[in-house]
Amino acid sequence: MARKTNNFITDELEWAESQLEQWKEYVDAHPLATLVDRTEMKSSKTGGSFSSVVATVEVQGKFLQETMKNYLSLLATVNTLREGEEKKKMQARGNEGLTPFEDDSIN
Repeated sequence: MARKTNNFITDELEWAESQLEQWKEYVDAHPLATLVDRTEMKSSKTGGSFSSVVATVEVQGKFLQETMKNYLSLLATVNTLREGEEKKKMQARGNEGLTPFEDDSIN
């Protein structure tokens, strides 16, 4: 009986790999040693403006660390799913070791 191929898993794996690439690029572009507090100009009630800290170095560092943890977790999941997909492909092809050309007793 022929099996219906499941493109859903393949599409999801490709999406997950693209997310992994984006996360890696973000972490690489923001090394911990070069982080500085992010500030933004905000307006006051009286019409003036002042500088306000939007994200401290500590908050940014924690975000980067969480992103790295999530990256490693998703990478492990993607690798496991890829291995499963490869096993399915090998099982679908059958056992290539059954060909008569590999039998040395014929020679």
